Amino acid sequence: MQTYIKDLSQHVEQTVVLNGWVSNKRTSGKVAFLVLRDGSGFAQCVVDLATAGEENLERAKRLTLESAIKIHGKVLRDEKQEGGFEIQVTDLHIYSIAEEYPLGKKEHGVDFLMNNRHLWLRTKRQWAIMKVRNSALFAIHRFFQSRGFMQMDSPILTGNACEGTTTLFDTIFYKDDLPAYLSQSGQLYAEATAMAMGKVYTFGPTFRAERSLTPRHLSEFWMIEPEMAFYDLEMNMNLIEEFVRTVVTDVYTECKDELVNILERKTALFDNIHQPFPRIEYDRAVRIIRGEEEVDGKNAIKELEADLEGVRQVIADKQQSLADYEQKLQTPNLKKGEVNYFQSKIDGLKNDLKKLEDDARNIPQWLESARNFPPGEDFGAPDEKALTRLFDLPVFVYKWPSPIKAFYMKRYEDDDNYVKGVDLLAPEGFGEIVGGSQREDDIEKLIERIKEHELPMEAFEWYLDLRRYGSVPHAGFGLGFERLVMWLTGVSHIRETIPFPRYFGRLFP
Repeated sequence: MQTYIKDLSQHVEQTVVLNGWVSNKRTSGKVAFLVLRDGSGFAQCVVDLATAGEENLERAKRLTLESAIKIHGKVLRDEKQEGGFEIQVTDLHIYSIAEEYPLGKKEHGVDFLMNNRHLWLRTKRQWAIMKVRNSALFAIHRFFQSRGFMQMDSPILTGNACEGTTTLFDTIFYKDDLPAYLSQSGQLYAEATAMAMGKVYTFGPTFRAERSLTPRHLSEFWMIEPEMAFYDLEMNMNLIEEFVRTVVTDVYTECKDELVNILERKTALFDNIHQPFPRIEYDRAVRIIRGEEEVDGKNAIKELEADLEGVRQVIADKQQSLADYEQKLQTPNLKKGEVNYFQSKIDGLKNDLKKLEDDARNIPQWLESARNFPPGEDFGAPDEKALTRLFDLPVFVYKWPSPIKAFYMKRYEDDDNYVKGVDLLAPEGFGEIVGGSQREDDIEKLIERIKEHELPMEAFEWYLDLRRYGSVPHAGFGLGFERLVMWLTGVSHIRETIPFPRYFGRLFP
């Protein structure tokens, strides 16, 4: 019976059967060391002449990276090995010998990796990210299902724009020349189902036709969109906070080893997540971004200036280290192992310097943006970085100017210039992960907003019915799933958070 690597702890000193692929291999005389991956984890398997026999050792030596094999072997506890176990192989069967694998140990460019995404997913880092993604998905469903929410599916093909008409993917619906669009959001339909079920959530793909190549944007991504009847903005924020805290905690509990040991994620997020999330109004957030107001003695502009100075110092240090290793590489009569070691250090330093030099170019732009941020405008990534730089927790920003927010957001009764909208901004520079609001429940005001935004009234007649027949206060929010995974894992680009990313210029594989 097949055993999975994740279950080895249940079979110590027992003989097991493992199926998998060779992710690493080295040989030394009468022994071969194989790292096997089976989708559930990684384990070192030792093929020793004395234990496995000559025939099995010769098979092991023939193996190439990503060859598929089956092994029989005894599980031994060894804390020095990955996962704390090692397999002493007694028999080895080869399913297939892989051709020369294009993803070697050397550094590869982003385009090469994306063109080989179907293979890149097999690497340990990508495996860890996907495991975190799966854990987050399960935690989300568990959170809502345990609190009486019903999952409701919204259509992917719609006749409505939800987030504005400039980012719609359009098509023709059959032969009637009827325009149809790929959904930007399931929210409007979630509002309809909430009026039937009370508390609902949708979890599905959404699409934005943005010609953007930033590290935070995809053309196809997944959204979690809860909608709750009889909720106001305060109740909405309370739910968002409980939701985010629970999911973060659950993922850390389930994937601590992947986060800390493989992805090398800093743990400040998980250490601080149980503290209350700060809540600040938009106007105050603007003052903080511009450096006109401090938070616990910290100033956004001064913090960014200090970041810039720190980056420049690290660049200087790494440039010196790079020069030292390049000089060592020129030493006569180096052994092959020494050459490989020095070259590895050089490649790593060059990769680090590339990222640091990007920061050295970007931070001055962020500073300029923060100092001159125009009140009344929406926040861009630099502005969110300036604000969240001062916090170790996600930060709520609420009471937004009405001109920059969606037509369906309810305005304050005592100030029509602001809406009851809220964004949750993640710390460490990850920016907005949640956007939500109390919805407009007054039909006359909603009609005014549709006209103001120059949207086709006939397309929203069904949406107006929700106000004609039993209108109630209600609220909801949307969380971009890939942005959440990006924040949880600490990766620098959103393209690593989804198995097969789709963004401007990328449709294959």
